[in-house]
Amino acid sequence: MLRQYELVDRVLDYDPGADEALLNRAYVFSMQAHGSQKRASGDPYFSHPIEVAGILTDLHLDGETIATAILHDTIEDTVATPEEILAKFGPSVARMVDGVTKLSKIEAQSENERAAENLRKFLLAMSDDIRVLLVKLADRLHNMRTLHHIKNPDKRKRIARETMDIYAPLAERIGMYEFMREMQSLAFRQIEPEAFESITRRLDALKEDGEDRVEKIAAGLRQSLSRGGIDCEISGREKHPYSIWRKMSERHVSMEQLSDVTAFRVIVASEEECYRALGLIHRRWPMVPGRFKDYISTPKRNGYRSLHTTVMHGQQQRIEIQIRTIEMHHQAEYGLAAHWAYKQDGVRPDTQIRWIQDLVEILDNAASPEELLEHTRMAMYQDRIFAFTPAGELIQLPKGATPIDFAYAVHTDLGDQAVGAKINGRVVPLRTAIDNGDQVRILRSKAQQPQPNWLNFAITGKARAAIRRHLRQKERSETVALGHKLYDEIVARLPVPVGEDALADALKRLKLPDEATLMDAIATQKVTDAQVMEALMPGSADQAEIEALPPQQRAISITGLTPGIAYTLAECCRPVPGDRIVGVRRPDSAIEVHSITCECLDAAQDAVWVDLAWGEDAEGGIARVAVTLKNEPGALGVVATIIGAHRANIMELRFDTRDTTFHTNTLDVQVRDAAHLMKLLAALRAAEAVSSAERL
Repeated sequence: MLRQYELVDRVLDYDPGADEALLNRAYVFSMQAHGSQKRASGDPYFSHPIEVAGILTDLHLDGETIATAILHDTIEDTVATPEEILAKFGPSVARMVDGVTKLSKIEAQSENERAAENLRKFLLAMSDDIRVLLVKLADRLHNMRTLHHIKNPDKRKRIARETMDIYAPLAERIGMYEFMREMQSLAFRQIEPEAFESITRRLDALKEDGEDRVEKIAAGLRQSLSRGGIDCEISGREKHPYSIWRKMSERHVSMEQLSDVTAFRVIVASEEECYRALGLIHRRWPMVPGRFKDYISTPKRNGYRSLHTTVMHGQQQRIEIQIRTIEMHHQAEYGLAAHWAYKQDGVRPDTQIRWIQDLVEILDNAASPEELLEHTRMAMYQDRIFAFTPAGELIQLPKGATPIDFAYAVHTDLGDQAVGAKINGRVVPLRTAIDNGDQVRILRSKAQQPQPNWLNFAITGKARAAIRRHLRQKERSETVALGHKLYDEIVARLPVPVGEDALADALKRLKLPDEATLMDAIATQKVTDAQVMEALMPGSADQAEIEALPPQQRAISITGLTPGIAYTLAECCRPVPGDRIVGVRRPDSAIEVHSITCECLDAAQDAVWVDLAWGEDAEGGIARVAVTLKNEPGALGVVATIIGAHRANIMELRFDTRDTTFHTNTLDVQVRDAAHLMKLLAALRAAEAVSSAERL
């Protein structure tokens, strides 16, 4: 463990003007606060914050950040209070300590809720000051280095998984690749111990078999570049076990089949020499197609800049080469932390970085802990592509992203109003995958709204969070609207009209905060009709007479409501406008709409039924039809022609049975109403190629 004077001397070595008194106060305060506490290793607990501070001195971070590292566990694990930290160390350190605090004392019902709440508060603090993230990453790195001292294997795996899912991607997103690689290796060792040991053994064997192979290749590279007039530093290393395992999993190959296990780094003096070195290497050794990436002209979102290429080097051996300047290398190793070094005095990066803003937006939109974790992990994972707006702005997206992801990356309003897209001038569906370098133009309409099926192909956390937020708002408004209709029908069944204050009194009796909450509760049957009647007019629905409640007075219109939002159309009978319908109400569920002739209603006798009506200008529906055709060429084409001629639309087609004479197909057909469907069926039955056509 670092002694007090050693830690202070480290900071003063790179920042002679650092506040020595602040560091000394923090050291003494933390040591006294933690007292005799011990870690799982048996070491004094105080050794942990000091080691975290030591990690951050290697990054040459400012005195306030070092003090925060020393104090980061005092609020959670000791009797120290936020007020004490504020009084002794100032508002900046106090704010950062509060942001880094692990928050493990939060009482939650599930592990997901605990992790999500931890992440929520941490990300909000990080958006205010990025140094919170730097301290937290150093804290997690030291915890991972000492993870083997924890005896409980399940706890070790949980911490390792959390590191792999959240903290390693965060380190990558701010360009701290050394932190990312070490956390991934340590976590991989716990999550997949057998794979880790197997890959490590093979790497050790490779080192023994070709101990001088890496140096020989490096010497050959150095000689080729030197002849071209480029003075450089070259180093080679095997990729770490997790990186190798991930490539094996992605490519479905064994380790022996991986030919680019070794990577070489070429450090040159200038950006111009990066490209010159690349040209010399490509002239000397053939490049592997598709493996060249220019992160100098198009840096990663975390600021990473470098040239990557893979070449065939002797005996058909692939080697990966990274070419960069000294400044680029420093940025690649320490990322955003490099901007906080004391030498950059007064120069601070914009903490409201685009991706942090995206994460904060996801926090605002997430409805559950599971959704927050899902969307945040999506937003942080690293495999990315580059696409361009028509104006030439570069947009970075995950691999597999679609125009809907692109639209939300540009602006939330653009995503909400997207109706289509042009990729490289060609009109494509919104579900089309974007390739690297594509130019994307989003076609928009103010009448458009986010659609539920967008969730089937949107892959970014920001897009999915925005879509789900809109759908939740729409579901809430439509559920409240349906609740109002049900409420009006309940009021009509009361023995006498209610007074003006009846609703306010009912809210008090039901202990509900407002009218909208009551309407939502009625629509989802969180409260029964009898409870609402009794709350509006005490005595009108006495418990002894509940069975004799007045019957429904009139059918309730579902016009203006969206299927799948306020109500669902039953899959068993697929009702369409014109069918006589009934709603089945179950607690905490949307009303399920059935045709009155549906056989499944027999199984719903215990549920509450409500008489429904389509209302005027109903928007049509999807009916399921079974069509038996003669087994002859062109028969299915005849059916498609008839359906098209009747202005109906085939949504899905399945082949059910087929023999030498006939084959039966099931079609889901979009029609206006029941009368439209009947005309369509009559036309199908009249066709020579059709043996029968029936609605299912």
